[in-house]
Parts: sequence; structure tokens; C-alpha cells
Amino acid sequence: MRADLKPGLKHSQSIVVDPRMTAHAVSLIFGVDELPPVLATAGMIVFMELTCAEAVRPFMDEGEQTVGIRVDMSHIAATPVGMRVTAEVELIEVNERKLRFKVLCRDEKDVIGEGFHERGVINRARFLSKLDAKRA
Repeated sequence: MRADLKPGLKHSQSIVVDPRMTAHAVSLIFGVDELPPVLATAGMIVFMELTCAEAVRPFMDEGEQTVGIRVDMSHIAATPVGMRVTAEVELIEVNERKLRFKVLCRDEKDVIGEGFHERGVINRARFLSKLDAKRA
């Protein structure tokens, strides 16, 4: 991780909600067919995580990447299929290999979620090696 990665770094990304991101689609994986066709909380969190990861990607050394280690988010408004969602993230703390972000997600009408997210900086090869060992 480069030494110039500091709190205050901001980044944002936008997506358009499609049917694969909905609570209905996610619920079908678990055999439930009753949730509405709105952006799933899980989908919002994945999008927020990816936005944080992208914010710091240019600061990672060769072989490094980040993984999510903590999520503390609210999801306070529904977003229908076809609406644009924007995640705005700010790095607020760098503590050795732990990165803490403040996150705000909004759609075209409302703030839909906000909170905090932490990511850990990992060595990808070592991480995958540990996964292989866990499977064995």
C-alpha cells in the first residue's frame, strides 16, 4: 500500500438498477418468491463495497487488493429497477492495513443508505493460498 493513501480521499460511482440486483432476484436464490423488485440491501452493499475498493485501487502495491471486513449501513429507501444509484465514499481512517470509509448512497430522488465500511489490505496470493488450505 502506497504511503500517500490518506484520509480525505473521495470517490463516487453510479449504476442503473437492473432486475438481477433486486430483492426479488436475491430471494429466489434462497427459494423465496415474495420480495419486491427493488434494489436489494445486499446489492446496495456490494455496490458500496466495490466503490470503496475502486477508490483505493490505484494506491495498492503489486499483488495487493482490499477485501471487506466490516459493514455498518442503513438502507432507508427503496429504489426501483431502471433508476440510477450513486455511491459517494470518503476514506476517513487508515490504520495500518485497515481502511475505514464513510458512505452515502442515493438514487435519483432520495438518500437510500448511509453508514461506514471497513476494508483490509491483503496480499492476494497469500489470501488465495489460505483459502486453498481451508478447503483441503
